[in-house]
Amino acid sequence: MRENKMALLEVREVSKRFGGLQALDRVSLQLDDGMIASLIGPNGAGKTTLFNTLTGLYRPDQGDIRFENRPLLGLKAHEIAVLGISRTFQNIRLFGNMTVLDNVIVGMHPHISTPLWQILLATAEFRRKERQARHRAQELIELAGLAGREGEWAHRLSYGDQRRLEIARALAGGPKLLLLDEPSAGMNTSEAQALMTLFRGLIGRYVRAILLIEHNMRVVMGISQRVHVLDYGEKIAEGAPDDVRRDPRVIEAYLGQGSWVEHVES
Repeated sequence: MRENKMALLEVREVSKRFGGLQALDRVSLQLDDGMIASLIGPNGAGKTTLFNTLTGLYRPDQGDIRFENRPLLGLKAHEIAVLGISRTFQNIRLFGNMTVLDNVIVGMHPHISTPLWQILLATAEFRRKERQARHRAQELIELAGLAGREGEWAHRLSYGDQRRLEIARALAGGPKLLLLDEPSAGMNTSEAQALMTLFRGLIGRYVRAILLIEHNMRVVMGISQRVHVLDYGEKIAEGAPDDVRRDPRVIEAYLGQGSWVEHVES
């Protein structure tokens, strides 16, 4: 792993086992300020397990995770979110019977501290915070390409638009690090291209870094400054996209998947 005292995120020798399955085996990686990096690998390689350890859903059996040089082990998921790490999920977890606007506002709640008495009395301070929340949500909805659809029920959106809404909600809490689990799933080529443009625009303005799990290799190769590759829980490669795509271990890991050459070179 590269040494950098200014690293935003450092994962050091993290392992996680579920019964007889070694989901993560001494995985290390580093994410610097201003970086968009990808985490790739065949199905079952341990990618989502790593995300779950970074966000406090799982506690690793060994290793260390530091965010802004602060240890994360032992913190609950909501505590990690307040520190500035937000994520989306492989399976969309929106509130289907809530509007687009309300879904985004929900994403702000861990960061909004309003005493119950202010809410019950509808004080001026509460109304001010509510206006700020709605204004911020509106900005993020527009950013995600969903302007004009604030009042629609989330479950009525297309799959691709639900992905965009989930990203807007993840941004609602003002994270420093955004973790995206297969953000382009269900999107066509033009939608995926627009998503890449969105991610580039987030860096430095809305977030400090992005780490994404992605199977669309056009997205991975087109947006990543660094690519980390997992296979059976072990990190087998790390580097610039062009270096990783030529790595013999990476090519071997993807044999039989029918996706690597097709998505990168077609």
